[in-house]
This record gives sequence, structure tokens and C-alpha cells, in this order.
Amino acid sequence: MGKPSTIDRLPADILDRLQELLRDPRISQLEATARINEILEEDGHAERLSKSAVNRYDLSMRKAGEKLQQSREVAKMWIGKLGAAPQGQVGNLVNEVLRTLAFDLSLKLQDAELSEESIPGVIGNLKALALAVQRLEASSTMNVKREKEIREQALQDAAKVVDQVATQHGLNAEQAAFWRKEVLGVR
Repeated sequence: MGKPSTIDRLPADILDRLQELLRDPRISQLEATARINEILEEDGHAERLSKSAVNRYDLSMRKAGEKLQQSREVAKMWIGKLGAAPQGQVGNLVNEVLRTLAFDLSLKLQDAELSEESIPGVIGNLKALALAVQRLEASSTMNVKREKEIREQALQDAAKVVDQVATQHGLNAEQAAFWRKEVLGVR
């Protein structure tokens, strides 16, 4: 494995400052690089950032941000279409992102050059990937089941209220039962 980049070796507080500068549309990459190099110098660090390192880092962060935004938009569209509850959107989004990552990783593993030294690592990665996918699917199934139970309980509660209100307003038991069934969707 290669040596970590100068960005990866930055102290956390300076990396946070670099990220803040790169998010500010009024500040160019050159200005961000110069400001971070000033901070490094003031703090007594010998290393300095190059313009190309900051550019590569900025591009990779923007690319990751774009992927995340696309994932959110796609998930929002499908969740809306499939009718999942809004509070479950984050869980559904995470499941979809993890599925995509698992698929991408499996494709990368297929393209990997295998050698006697790399096979144990690849096998370990495949085991971890299979376990992650299994857990992901179990979690997704539990979420669907939980959402269904919550909806059913809400309908039961609403039906009880309809029954109580109907009898309080003078409807007979048969009429109250009719409206309770309407709320529950029983035909």
C-alpha cells in the first residue's frame, strides 16, 4: 500500500478547516491551499500542501457528494413511488446505498488480479460481503414488517375511535360497525 497523501496526514482540525474553505464558493482552491499552508507553518508543521493535492482532494469530495446526492434523489423518488413511510426513508436510503456498494465491491473483486498471496484476503472480503448483504436483507425485512405492524396498529386505533365517536353521536351498533369496517378497509 502506498504512502498516505499530504491531505490524509493533516491533523483533524486543519483538515476540517480545509474542508470548510473548499465548501466556500468565494474561496478558490489556490486560496484554500495558501491559507492551509499558512496554518501549517504557524503550527510548526514541516509539510505543505500542493495545489494538485488539494485539487485531487476537492474533486474526490465533490464526486462523493454528487454520488450521495444522486443516491438521495433516487431513493426519495423510489420511496415516494413505493409508498414507504417518511420516517423510514433514511433506513431505506442506507439499505440502497449499502446494496450499491456491495454490488460495486463484488464487481471490483471480480476484476482483481488473484495471486497466492491475495486469495486469502479476497476470500475474507467475500465472506464479509456475504455477511453484510445477509444482515442488510434481514434488516430490510424487519423494517418492512415493523412498518406494516405500525400501520395496522394505527388503523386499529382509528377504528376504535370511530366506533366510540359513532356511538356517542347516536349511531347504533350496526352503523358503528359499518364505519369501523370502512376505516379498516374490510369489505
